[in-house]
Amino acid sequence: MIDSQPLTVETAASKFAALGSEQRLQVLHTLVRAGHDGLSIGALGERTGITGSTLTHHLKILSAAGLVTQARQGRSIICAAADYSEVEALSEYLLRQCCADASICHKDIQNG
Repeated sequence: MIDSQPLTVETAASKFAALGSEQRLQVLHTLVRAGHDGLSIGALGERTGITGSTLTHHLKILSAAGLVTQARQGRSIICAAADYSEVEALSEYLLRQCCADASICHKDIQNG
C-alpha cells in the first residue's frame, strides 16, 4: 500500500460493498487489465457489454468508493481508470495479518 495508514474496517467494508455487484466487479477488473491510462467510456462499455446509464451508475459507485478515477471533458466522462493505490490498499487489508492465528501459513506451504 502506498499510504502508510491501513484501511479501517468501515472503509474496507464500504469498498467491498461497492464491489458487491457482478457488473461493478467486471468493470473494475476490466479497468485493472487496461492499465493506468484506463479506457474511454465507449471502450469500457464495449469490453464489458455494459453501456449507457447502467455503466454510468456503476462508475459512480466505484468512483465514490475510491476504486476508480474518472476524467471529464465538460459534462461528459471521457475516461475511467482503476485507482491502483486503492485496489492495493483493499488487497493489503485482507492480507495484512495473513495466518496471524495459524500454526502453519499457506505461504510457508507454497514456498517450502
